[in-house]
Amino acid sequence: MCALAASTGWNALSSTRWKCGFAAYYSRLQRFLCHRLEDKTIHQNFCNFFLFNCRLPSYKTAPEEFIDSASRQILLGIAVLALIVPPASADLFPDSGPVVSGKTAHLRFGRAAAPKHAPLAVKRAIWAANQLRSKPYRYGGGHKSFDDRGYDCSGTVSYVLAAAGLISSPISSTEFRGYGERGPGKWITIYARDGHTFAVIAGLRLDTTPFDHYTGKWAPRWQTVYRPPRGFDARHPIGL
Repeated sequence: MCALAASTGWNALSSTRWKCGFAAYYSRLQRFLCHRLEDKTIHQNFCNFFLFNCRLPSYKTAPEEFIDSASRQILLGIAVLALIVPPASADLFPDSGPVVSGKTAHLRFGRAAAPKHAPLAVKRAIWAANQLRSKPYRYGGGHKSFDDRGYDCSGTVSYVLAAAGLISSPISSTEFRGYGERGPGKWITIYARDGHTFAVIAGLRLDTTPFDHYTGKWAPRWQTVYRPPRGFDARHPIGL
């Protein structure tokens, strides 16, 4: 009898502890999701609906039952995180910037304005390139991570394509020779050869070398001097 009472007491205590622990986890999940999604109205509404209308179930005795259900709840929470919480790298890239009428980007004081009616991916690529204006050239820069202190040629092009949602990891110059589809694109063209890559986006060249007899500064910048594509493979993202 005593053993049964002790067992019952232990089960009740364990159940309470598991409930409290999972309640704390659930509360943290609520705060985290809603903080990350505070500027995204649609996702915020979904967050409120899912997290605040899905309540913890009640359990009378055995902690095993609670553990099993809690595990399902945790897995569901992880699935929601994977679906609606953007990756940390998404914070690197702007989702707004200057626009201009017409079909070509305009450059003013080193900062480009995207064509107003260009596809959103093109606009985001241009706005992301503007963020590199203060970054120096660094060989190998932008290859281990999109967030870096400096960028080389392919790291620069990788950065803007990632901002546009067109690649998920950095690509080397050699790899760009097989990227997307062959030939110039309507909005974005990547010129690649072994050892160097640059891009033309909505009429503006993004390059780490100015191509003015190499007297200018090497850095990821919008360039105003025309660079002939001789010796480069022209590629473009599918549909752009």
